[in-house]
Amino acid sequence: MRTDKHLILASGSPRRRFFLEALGLNFDIRVAEVDETYPPHLKGKEISEYLAKMKAVPFIKELNVHDVLITADTIVWLEGRALGKPKNKQEAIQMLRSLSGKSHEVISSVALTTSAKQVLFSDNTKVTFKALSEAEMNFYVDQYKPFDKAGAYGIQEWIGYIGVERIEGSYFNVVGFPVQKFYEALQRI
Repeated sequence: MRTDKHLILASGSPRRRFFLEALGLNFDIRVAEVDETYPPHLKGKEISEYLAKMKAVPFIKELNVHDVLITADTIVWLEGRALGKPKNKQEAIQMLRSLSGKSHEVISSVALTTSAKQVLFSDNTKVTFKALSEAEMNFYVDQYKPFDKAGAYGIQEWIGYIGVERIEGSYFNVVGFPVQKFYEALQRI
């Protein structure tokens, strides 16, 4: 895919990098530490949109006229609360227990920021897990160490193979980047 824009991915996520490469895009990677706390009154996609916008802030003053900065955030939304990235094995197991046998939403938001404007979009996918056994959860956390993943799981990993019964919406959104919506938005910017 050709574009006359200079694309900058502001993310250390190997999954997001893979998707941009798979689209045939040339891009640079820049990463900055961003405080990922959000106001407690935000719900659902308001959280991921807020964080996607906040991740752009460190770079805005550096953008040139041909630059397009790509920032994103993904959350797992279960029963009225966001599940972030687990800090340790115990928290990862607890998150998987809370997802076991239930449906939840995976919400990804992307901000495309130029020197003149910011375009924000989100995608929402419903994911249903089977009832997971303690042995399955422990094996997954021990082997895959999902501490960099919202909700403590990667659908593209073992737990997704054996545990996800159904998804409604974009698979790639659950992996962490709404590729189709990104492609469409990039065409318009």
